[in-house]
Amino acid sequence: METKFSNISVTDIVNTENCSYCKKPFTEELWCKECINCLEKSAENGFTDSMYNLAICYVNGEGTEKNLEKAFYWYQKAAENGFTDSMYNLAMCYENGEGTEKDLEKASYWYQKAAENGSMHSIHNLAMCYENGEGTEKDLEKSFYWYQKAAENGDEKAMFDLAICYENEEGTEKNLEKAFYWYQKAAENGFTNSMHNLALCYVNGEGTEKNLEKAFYWFQKAE
Repeated sequence: METKFSNISVTDIVNTENCSYCKKPFTEELWCKECINCLEKSAENGFTDSMYNLAICYVNGEGTEKNLEKAFYWYQKAAENGFTDSMYNLAMCYENGEGTEKDLEKASYWYQKAAENGSMHSIHNLAMCYENGEGTEKDLEKSFYWYQKAAENGDEKAMFDLAICYENEEGTEKNLEKAFYWYQKAAENGFTNSMHNLALCYVNGEGTEKNLEKAFYWFQKAE
């Protein structure tokens, strides 16, 4: 599964002149000592973006000591208050056991919540949960549904996975033309594995006309 967190730098939390929370002067080398306290007060007053940003600070050790347990706490608070990026990061915490015990069911739950709110990383990870039966029952039709959602929104890895679904009849009817289409889309977006599979489509004439020149081109691109 994806392991990339939705992250920001502390310089995204404060501007280059003054701390956005306490309005004290800020420099790149040393931002105001009170900023974390201001973030925490803002978070405790119910501002979800502050909860999320505070969690990021604890993850990265920016302005404070690194503390994954506190990061998890604030991701959870923000997620429970509807902050989509925090739902995704909370799911990652549960999946990887960071700041809390590993719990794939809770990871799947929060991927689902975030995916329903449009989180692209979560949509793809949720599809993988259903494909592999991780944290939920294996369901290839649901996996196909979420791969399709992610692919249609520009996720090149999901385009490749969707092509596999069409080629191997996983969660949908076999359709080599659609498999070819999605291999091509993923390949054009730079996904190397898809370049190789697209070349094979041209070699074997699967989903498209046989074309050895194009096959050679995509084999070269995949190297």
